Formats: sequence, structure tokens, C-alpha cells
Amino acid sequence: MTDNAPLFDLAIIGGGVNGCGIARDAAGRGLKVCLFEKDDLASGTSSASTKLIHGGLRYLEYYEFRLVREALMEREVLLKLAPHIIWPLRFVLPHAAGLRPRWLIRIGLFLYDHLGGRKILPGTRDLDLRSDAAGQPLKPGFRAAFEYSDCWVMDSRLVVLNARAAADLGARIETRTEVVSAEREGDVWRITTRANGETRQTRARALVNAAGPWVGAVLGPVVRANAPAKVRMVQGSHIVVPKLFEHDRAYIFQNADNRIIFAIPYEDGFTLIGTTDRDWKDDPGAVTASEEEIAYLCSAASEYFARPVRREDVIWTYSGVRPLYDDGASKAQEATRDYVLKLDAPPGQAPLLSVFGGKITTYRRLAEEALEGLEECLECPAGHRPAGWTGSEPLPGGDFPHDGFDTLVNRIAQVHPFLETGLVRRLARCYGTKAADILHGVRSIADLGRHFGAGLYEREVRHLVDHEWARTAEDVLWRRSKLGLRLSAAQAQALNDWLGLRKSGAD
Repeated sequence: MTDNAPLFDLAIIGGGVNGCGIARDAAGRGLKVCLFEKDDLASGTSSASTKLIHGGLRYLEYYEFRLVREALMEREVLLKLAPHIIWPLRFVLPHAAGLRPRWLIRIGLFLYDHLGGRKILPGTRDLDLRSDAAGQPLKPGFRAAFEYSDCWVMDSRLVVLNARAAADLGARIETRTEVVSAEREGDVWRITTRANGETRQTRARALVNAAGPWVGAVLGPVVRANAPAKVRMVQGSHIVVPKLFEHDRAYIFQNADNRIIFAIPYEDGFTLIGTTDRDWKDDPGAVTASEEEIAYLCSAASEYFARPVRREDVIWTYSGVRPLYDDGASKAQEATRDYVLKLDAPPGQAPLLSVFGGKITTYRRLAEEALEGLEECLECPAGHRPAGWTGSEPLPGGDFPHDGFDTLVNRIAQVHPFLETGLVRRLARCYGTKAADILHGVRSIADLGRHFGAGLYEREVRHLVDHEWARTAEDVLWRRSKLGLRLSAAQAQALNDWLGLRKSGAD
């Protein structure tokens, strides 16, 4: 009897940055790929980061030199691939008496400047906080600081753009589709999924478990693996407050407990403060910032800022669970941030590759290594992109020079002079050169359709639904953008109602 279940080379469970990065790389190499995500893209850990493309300065203290070097090298690679959603950011590290000595910080920053072959980002310099603008919002006791470079990233958009690129290369991206079981049938996986109350089956020659904090749940009930998953779930929470300073640099603050926090300019009017590090034992989908964590972040920031950060200043919080590989570290902050790939490939049986840990910064290299691990099981067709191709081909909308953002903004503004500058900049940031697709044929504000608030128009929302898998107001306002910070509850509900009508075909 003919088996009607479609057959893919590679099936991926998890629509976070690692799963979507693997999907893009594999599809570009000519493999037939499908990806299943039980919720929305980037709905878990990948949208709950500190939004940094960075080497991880503090990881040097734990001798994670390989990880830091790889991450430092990736900063400029990613900056050139997606200059619309990634851009350079300078970090100010005030020296605090009684904490890490200056000589140790200088050594760390020297390594940071030279480990990764830096060519674009400027190096470290000393600051006199008594005369530099970075010292103005701080307490007068802080006199000296170091300033170094890393990059900022719109994390959830990085995920979506990888998914979009994968789909453009032929991958099938199935959101809101849960994998309920996966069973080996010799050299093929039979995968059962459920979406909208319907059950379907798919077959694949190889399976990747990139479920993030749910990697253990997939190994257990879904594939029924024999070995227990060595996962250490670590919660990281952030708070957002009204803008605390006027300049465009970020701060990295040392704390007496040996941890660090960041205070970062956020969404043109806010400051992002984070993160925490503590073990998490419950459902990753239920994680929220606790009052204890909020108090910790407010207190830690208030040790440095002249104006205290109070609980009542907090206008939004978010929290995520990092699925770290359990290396036996005694403290959550000391657990390795390096990724670990575990291949289960019995002779004659379909392989399973499970992804543990990882950082947004190194997702592209993780994807390359994942495919290297599967290359004996999957033969890439001739005539397609070679290994390493993702390091030079821009993500959608990123096909302009890394220092050409203002030129792009000016070009859009010249074609559409009736658009407000803030809207033009936001569209350029979110979509890069693809903003032209949204604005194609638009000759007046009226052509943008219904205005939902804060510069969000129907034309953009339709693009997000048609090309970026958005289905709900939360998808649009908190993952495809951060306009949820600006829309009222009534406006968000109106958007959700409109999306519901469109889905039913009643718009």
C-alpha cells in the first residue's frame, strides 16, 4: 500500500533561532526541509533575550575562550548579513571600587578586542565619567569607566527572517503545529503532528530536536529516548522602564554578587535592564518575571544611577528560560552558555540530533555544525549552496552595506515624502530593503489602509500575515515588533479583532 505521508530529508522541531537557522542552512544546501513549531516563531527563549550580538565578556572569567572567540567572530558576520536588525552598540563599564580590579578588566577587554579578528567595530577606550556624557546619569562616585563594542539585535525578527529565508529556499514552515510523536521506521522517522484539531503524518530521513527549553520534553514523551536529557533550565528576566539617559550608549554594571546587568537604550523612549540568572524547574511556557527578580534589577541599577529605579517605574517585564547543557556548575550564572549537539544514529536507523544550549550570537555556526553532524546521513544534492554559505548571503532585507542604514532611510523618504520620519526609520529597521515591498504602490497615507495606532497600518499587518506567519495581535505587537509598548489595550484588541475577521475571510 502506498504511503501518502510526504517525505522530507530533514524535519526540525522548534521555531526558535536555532531551528530556523538550521532550516535556512539546510534548505540552501538543497535538502527538502520541514519545520514544526507548536506556537508562533520565536515565542519562547529566542524573543526573551537581552537582544545582544556579543562575545560575552563575563564568560572569559569561566575560561570559555572557544565560545567567546566564536561569538566575537560572528558579531561582524551577522552585522553584515542583517544591518537593518543588527547594529553596533557601545557599552560603558564603570569601575566600581571593591569589585573586579582595573587590571583584570583591562586584560579581559584586551582579549575581547583581539580574540575575534575585529575589523569593523571600534575597540576599547578609557572614559572619564566626570566629563563624558555617560557619567551624567550616574552617581558622582563613579569617575572612571571603560567603553567597548558589541552589537544590538532585534532577536525575534532575526528568527522570522531566517524562517522567511528558509521558506524562500523551499522549506515548509508549519507554525502552531505540535509534534505529538515521532517514531523510527528503519531509516525514516514517522512524525505525527496536530494543528487546528487535525492530525497529520510526515516522514523524514533525519530529525532535529531544536525545541529549546522543551528539548527534554521532546526526547521523553515525543521520541521516547532511553537516555535522560541533561538540560539545565535557567530563568532570565528583564524589566523595561522609561528612558533613564539621553545618549545612545549602553551600560554594563558589576554587582556585589559577582553578576552583571545591562542598561540599554530601548525602542526610542525606554531603557531595558537585565538579566537575572536562576534555576527554573517548572513549565518553561509559564515563566514570568518574579517580584524578587524585579526588585533585584531595580536595586542593582539603583547602585549606579543617580535617580533610583523604582518598582513603580517598571512598565513591562519579560522572562525566558535558557535551555543550557547541564555541565554540573554549582551556580546558574556559571553554567556553560556553549552549545552541545547530541547525535543519536544507530546503524541502519534514522538519525536524531538534539540541540542543547547556545546563544543567539552563535546560532549560525550551530546550524553549520548541526549539518556537519548529519552529513553522513544526509547527502546534499549537487549544484546547491556549499557548506558555510550562510556567512555571506544576507538575510531578507539585509542587502545593503552595514553602514548604509541612513542612506536606506533617506531613499525610502525620498520616494514616500508624506511618511513621518519615525515611521520610515521603523520600517527600515524592521524590513530593510523589503520595506519597499510593503510600500509598493503607496502614494499617500490613505493607501496604507487602517491605522491601528503608533504608526502601525493595515498594509504592514497584511505583510506580516502573508509573509511572516503572524496570526494574532501578540505576534504583531511583541514578536514582529515591540509596538505593544505604545498601543493601548483597546487598540491591541481592535487589531486582534481585525486579524480574526481576516482569518475568517470576513474582512
